[in-house]
Amino acid sequence: MAATAEDSRVGYRDLFSLLLEKRTTVVWALTLTVLGTALGLLQPLMTMRLIDRVGTGESLVVPVLVLAGLFLAQACVEAMGQYLLDVAGEGVVLRLRKNLVNRLLLARIGAFDRQRVGDLLSRVGTDTTVLRDMVAGSFVQLVTVALTAVGTAGLMLWIDPVMFAVVIATIVAAAVVVAGVMAGIRGATEQSLAGVGTMTADLERALGNIRTVRACRAENRETERIGADAEEAYASGVRAARLGSLVGPMMEVAVNGSFLLVLLIGAVRVSNGDLTISALVAFLLYATYLVMPLAGLFSAVTLIQRGLGSLKRIQEALRLPVEATADAAEPPARGHGPLLELRDVSFSYGERQVLSGVSLQIPEHGYLAMVGRSGAGKTTVASLIERFYDPAHGAVLFRGVDVRKLEHRSYRRHVALVEQHTPLLYGSLRDNLTYAAPDAGEDAIREALRTVNLDSLVRGLPDGLDTEVGERGLRLSGGERQRVAIARALLAEPDLLLLDEPTSQLDTINEAELAEALLKVSERCSLLVIAHRLSTVRAARRIVVMDGGRVSSMGTHEELLAGDRTYRQLIESHLIQSEMSAQESQL
Repeated sequence: MAATAEDSRVGYRDLFSLLLEKRTTVVWALTLTVLGTALGLLQPLMTMRLIDRVGTGESLVVPVLVLAGLFLAQACVEAMGQYLLDVAGEGVVLRLRKNLVNRLLLARIGAFDRQRVGDLLSRVGTDTTVLRDMVAGSFVQLVTVALTAVGTAGLMLWIDPVMFAVVIATIVAAAVVVAGVMAGIRGATEQSLAGVGTMTADLERALGNIRTVRACRAENRETERIGADAEEAYASGVRAARLGSLVGPMMEVAVNGSFLLVLLIGAVRVSNGDLTISALVAFLLYATYLVMPLAGLFSAVTLIQRGLGSLKRIQEALRLPVEATADAAEPPARGHGPLLELRDVSFSYGERQVLSGVSLQIPEHGYLAMVGRSGAGKTTVASLIERFYDPAHGAVLFRGVDVRKLEHRSYRRHVALVEQHTPLLYGSLRDNLTYAAPDAGEDAIREALRTVNLDSLVRGLPDGLDTEVGERGLRLSGGERQRVAIARALLAEPDLLLLDEPTSQLDTINEAELAEALLKVSERCSLLVIAHRLSTVRAARRIVVMDGGRVSSMGTHEELLAGDRTYRQLIESHLIQSEMSAQESQL
């Protein structure tokens, strides 16, 4: 994922900007937390008054009730403040998750060529959870601890400046050591999260192809690969934990050390008459109020460093290039000339040139077939027409308008694609059929099913159209999935229907019936079929021959068979395979 050094820099300002999105909730949480802190600061003063009254014989009822009220009020106020912080954290994460999902679903297809899906999923799940914990438990704590420190320091300085200097010296010594640990924690956390992302990606790869894994007896290899990813994440997590574990003991030493020093120095000052016992007790309480929150502060900073690592990964995903929609034109409803034209189009996948100077025209109605050897660029042509990619040179024109000027979703209403591997989505058969046309009526669905010869299949299913097709449609056969994908495209009523190897998983009978159905479809829309089957090719009115990323020739079956060597070789190869299959069936 390309990003400049400036783009990839993530700091406290970025975290603060997240909180601004929930500023009202955060302000109320901060207000309650500060109020709770103020109530806590009053408690040592009331304790000092209580101790002073013990010596004078005055009634202790009122001070005790006031002190108990302060404890109860502080607990209630701080609980409400923490609840609001949790709500703010959940709100921030909800917004980030929605933005991530939206960004990933709108990202250019090329971004998925460079990123692993499992790692992107990890950013939506694991990284946002780390960020939520940081928002709810750490960021506002920086402010409240700072206010607590200022108030407590002022009161301690008022009670005894000498002992205050001792406490500050102890805290500063511990802070200097802890500060050097923080950068290491952030780096180790980033590595740990990246390791979790890699592990998730490898597991998603294995589970998504579990049948291939089992058929190739690769369970142990995949287990070792994913286990190695988990070990790398573990090693980085342990490194972060090792560094983080230093923070607590250092601050504990600071707490215990400052407490013992204050107790020792305070006892000497009390014995010399420079300090009262009640003032010493109050100072010790304030020392606890100062040092303990500061210890929590360093823990919060540790969590924030982890949050910064997560936020960096989230922002990288949020910077993925998306398909532009702003200021894009709507596709023209009608035009003169061809429906779609590729004009001198070239395209590369990285350094690999795939298409070079491809030009062809698709009329408003008609049946075109595209043939060629594997790797000739046929599927890439379909991807450019569908606008999964834009050409490096040349242009794709829809009714005379460069498709780069058109809004992606509006343009795709006119163009439907049936992919070679015909993936289906988890859900019912109806969900899959109406995925591109959610408002399709029952009559339209039945007509589409009849067109692809699936109506008998639906009648035999236990729940009809509401039958679940399973993960990736694996409860259906390959040919059934292929016909469902074609029916789904037909329901969208496109102006151009792209079919990439539509008969590759069909038997001879279904292939012949589909070829006849495609002829009928070509009467109401344009049809571009990428095919190897002779029956599919011969049914086309015009055939485009691709060779080495170029259009080598165009014409009818008879014209190409008589005058094009590449096409003749493809046909001869197909006939040899048919003869071999016939011979095998006779044995």
